[in-house]
Amino acid sequence: MNVIVHCDRVEVSTDIGPDIADITDQLGRIVERSGVENGSLHASVIGSTGSLTTIEYEPGVVEDLSRAITRLAPPAPGMEYEHEKAWHDGNGHSHVQAALLGPSVAIPIRHGVLALGTWQQVVLINHDNGPRQRQAEVTVIGT
Repeated sequence: MNVIVHCDRVEVSTDIGPDIADITDQLGRIVERSGVENGSLHASVIGSTGSLTTIEYEPGVVEDLSRAITRLAPPAPGMEYEHEKAWHDGNGHSHVQAALLGPSVAIPIRHGVLALGTWQQVVLINHDNGPRQRQAEVTVIGT
């Protein structure tokens, strides 16, 4: 049995953060192209002000998550960030928010599809204080 390793990328245009984008369908198409029937998909967002996680992607939960992220690490002047003292770029909160959620996800692949719950989607989040073209590097491994 040969192991398949397939590498790909997801690109998403995002607005000012926290902006939450559903990338589940894009990841599903990558799995299809890979030909993997059983294995795993690993995705990691590029950049220190982006994150990946799973949620139920519906307007209420998206808004709830956005509000929670902002409460955890609010933008200045609500909080003072050491990053601001060094760089004066207004995105100290963006780095903290992204670090709290993390840059990556690993999703099982079973029978050629992502093994997600009915109401579970993979989302990419831009936390930065400006719109960004976000990329997630994706590796599919399996048989």
